Amino acid sequence: MARYGLTGDQAETMLAEAGWWGPVGPTPGNDVLLAALSRSPDPDLALRGLDRLREALTDWTELRTELVADSPLRARLFGVLGSSTALADHLVANPAEWRRLLGAGGPGTVGSPREDGPREDGPEPADPETTGEVVADGATGGRILRRGTRVLLDAIGADPDADPATARAELTDAAGIQALRAAYRGLLLDIAAADLAHLIEPTMPDPGYAEIAGALTELAEAALIASLAVSRATVLPDASAEQPRLAVLAMGKCGGQELNYVSDVDVVFVGEGDLVLAARLASTMMQVAGKACFEVDAALRPEGKAGELVRSMDGYASYYRRWARTWEFQALLKARPIAGDRELGARYLTEIWPQVWTAANRDNLVGDVQQMRRKVERHLPSDIAGRELKLGPGGLRDVEFAVQLLQLVHGRNDPQLRVRATLGALRALAAGGYVGRADATELCESYQFLRTVEHRLQLQRLRRTHLLPAEDDAAELRWLARASGVVARRGRSAGAELQAEVRRHAGRIRRLHEKLFYRPLLEAVSRVPSEGLRLTTEQALERLAALGYAAPDGALHHIKALTEGMSRRASIQRTLLPVLLDLLAETPDPDRGLLAYRRVSEELANTPWYLRVLRDEGAVAQNLATVLGAARFVPDLLIRAPEVLRLLGQPDELAHRDPSEVARSLRRTVGRHHELREAVASARSLRRHELARVSCADLLGLMSVPEVCLALSSVWIAVLDSALEVATRVTAAQWGSQPARIAVLGMGRLGGGELGYGSDADVLFVCEPSATTGADSVGSADSTEAVRFASAVAEQVRKALGGPSQDPALQVDADLRPEGRNGPLVRTLDSYLNYYRKWGDVWEHQALLRARYVAGDAELAQRFITAIEEFRYPAGGVDEARAREVRRIKARVDTERLPRGADPKTHTKLGRGGLADVEWTIQLLQLQHADQVPALRTTSTIDGLRAAAEADLLDRQDAEALETAWLLATRVRNVATLVRGKPTDQVPTSGRELAAVALIVDPDADDPGEFLDSYRRTTRQARTVVERVFYQS
Repeated sequence: MARYGLTGDQAETMLAEAGWWGPVGPTPGNDVLLAALSRSPDPDLALRGLDRLREALTDWTELRTELVADSPLRARLFGVLGSSTALADHLVANPAEWRRLLGAGGPGTVGSPREDGPREDGPEPADPETTGEVVADGATGGRILRRGTRVLLDAIGADPDADPATARAELTDAAGIQALRAAYRGLLLDIAAADLAHLIEPTMPDPGYAEIAGALTELAEAALIASLAVSRATVLPDASAEQPRLAVLAMGKCGGQELNYVSDVDVVFVGEGDLVLAARLASTMMQVAGKACFEVDAALRPEGKAGELVRSMDGYASYYRRWARTWEFQALLKARPIAGDRELGARYLTEIWPQVWTAANRDNLVGDVQQMRRKVERHLPSDIAGRELKLGPGGLRDVEFAVQLLQLVHGRNDPQLRVRATLGALRALAAGGYVGRADATELCESYQFLRTVEHRLQLQRLRRTHLLPAEDDAAELRWLARASGVVARRGRSAGAELQAEVRRHAGRIRRLHEKLFYRPLLEAVSRVPSEGLRLTTEQALERLAALGYAAPDGALHHIKALTEGMSRRASIQRTLLPVLLDLLAETPDPDRGLLAYRRVSEELANTPWYLRVLRDEGAVAQNLATVLGAARFVPDLLIRAPEVLRLLGQPDELAHRDPSEVARSLRRTVGRHHELREAVASARSLRRHELARVSCADLLGLMSVPEVCLALSSVWIAVLDSALEVATRVTAAQWGSQPARIAVLGMGRLGGGELGYGSDADVLFVCEPSATTGADSVGSADSTEAVRFASAVAEQVRKALGGPSQDPALQVDADLRPEGRNGPLVRTLDSYLNYYRKWGDVWEHQALLRARYVAGDAELAQRFITAIEEFRYPAGGVDEARAREVRRIKARVDTERLPRGADPKTHTKLGRGGLADVEWTIQLLQLQHADQVPALRTTSTIDGLRAAAEADLLDRQDAEALETAWLLATRVRNVATLVRGKPTDQVPTSGRELAAVALIVDPDADDPGEFLDSYRRTTRQARTVVERVFYQS
């Protein structure tokens, strides 16, 4: 017995009485029956049902013979008996019904061949907006509806050839209900047999969820037609009397042609004429269907159960126009006429259904639907949430709510999304680019799996349930797994495997539900007025002008270029652009932003993830619009470093990369190259990524000024160090030796770690002969050779980094070296020290305050830094004469270096209270006091100011005023460079550039003029401190 999966005490007896088992095992020829029985979801249950059927039959021999000869019959019968006690009861009560399972299962049943081939997306009616009516022609080609209607009408004594819209039953009351129930169960048996047969005989076709759901829906429609025929005969016994017009419209799963084996059938009724009499017809129809087949629920009608059962067309139109709530439009999405007056039902769709697609114009549609889903979850008892297939997290409702919300939002502008079936809608959303194809495929797969499991649960006893067996109910889990086609594997039982599969599919659904259902883009699209979604009309020009586009014709040209055609890219752009247009309108320069978006989109057209990321991650689209509408600096970088686009939705990744780790990664990558040109190209690419990342984070307000400066300085240093290392290696190979050690000292902003987007790298190159460990002799042969070698390396570095490129410049500036441009590019350490001792001016010693190691030989650089301390931190501080010289030089710089026509009040570098004012002030304090105050020995302006305040060299309020001004000027200078797309020191004083700088630097400023006043006020306060502390006036 165990070999055939039979464990019941009476199994051997029942098999023997059937003639299939003898004293030593299966009787001849019957082992094929036992093998088929063993493949049933529950062999013991199937055998008990078969034994009861055998006892009910007057001639067991006929069935026994057919079972041996007819493998499809075996598959259908054993599949049903092993899956459904309710259908087994039906067969026992009506034993002759087994014959309907013979052959192909009877003409026109599910599972028989279709003339037009299978349909993947399940049942879907024709478009009522183009046909004027709905024709049921879904997964079964309407065969179940046509055959079911004839069978059921015939069972109640109605003319099976009569027009279903007017058919009248001969049988009413209990007799009619009994006849209808029996006929309905027989047709349900046909569907179940076709659904389950492949479990017993793998060669039998598996109709799949969509076709079975379509068949069950068509059967329900036929049952409602028959129930209405009984109702007519009951309520209106006089066929010649004037009758009200009544149409029955399916809602919910019936409307979507995706019913379960046991579902309430949601309907609404529309009438014309005597509505009181129409309501009696409708009520009686519901009672008949409820007693014979399934519950009919009309609670989705206006005002629910408190509302009128039947309304006129005008009543519906008025209600949906004035009073309907969001969920009622969501329910209306699946409305479809199925019984009664065809013309009236079609008119309902023509007049009422289009209102579904106006729901997205309502306030807070997206939030309402999201709240409704959360409410359903909150009311689900926690002890069953994990077993609930329908309502629990990751359940069927997650798929349905997500799909319907996407339809409501996007369907108002795309008729292709006006699809009732969940799977059909998902595929339409994927085809239109609203959902990723992989996401749609996964959701379809998981939805169909859970719906199949739900079907099997309900089929067992023909009761409505969505609850999985308890985890400790091994027998029920094993039955359900086998009924669902899940087998034991990987050392797990079939029941455990089913639980794992349910968890996997539920987890996938939940992940995708949260991705789609709470997609920020949905809320943004829903806020765009319907007319704003139609981008090629005259109204679009008016809307663009109203949004603030200076050149609406040009904007419309860009829009057409992005959206024309039938490609998937164009479809996704048609979804994105209405939102992006609104987002760009909030930026200082929408026209330039749209042009930049077009450029980026066209350049990245073949980047497969680009549009998908914009569609699925709302923060990416919003942040991209912000940066493109504000900064000319960014688009080219994003085109050449598109991976940064992904980071726009990940603020932590965008803003908080460790600069030292970035530098190490760059050095590792560049160091693999053996040619300087290749190395520099690689370094440029990595720097480009960092520039794009930092500039986007800066524009979005995610990084502070010191963080921006540190990141830019760090990547510059890494590029310089990598280029120096490769250039040294290449030059040594050319020379046949490496006669020099080389170090690079950062000066100016590079030394201070305060680089901006347009800053050059101020450096000093120092070398010494490779064999020398101590001081070398100036002018010796070894030193001469070392300088020649180091100079060749330095020239290669400057030329390679400063060469023409599409990226922002990489200029290496060595003009702060002794004798400036007239002096040698590279000196030995002794040569530097000799120069600074004999000829160094105070401004050159002042420049050394910023010197720090950045590249090359670290030990040599450290000896340089140690050696120059006597010049930059002179013992006892600089005397008054040298301090006056510093002030004199600064005054000359103020008058001679400020560009002609520049406004000294708004020049960030040389203007009053600007960068130079603050930096010269702290540097003079360092020259005067760093010998006695070690904390002042820093290359950082901010650290120097704070150290001076801590040492009481600066009043704390003065230090704060200088620090605030320096940070503001640095921020404004950086942002102005990003906005203009090229280096600048001047604060824009009007127009879109000022608006952009103001918005980015101070989003809370009411207008650009206020921002400009605030800048002048801040720098004026700093200038007051500079005049008192630096100029001592």
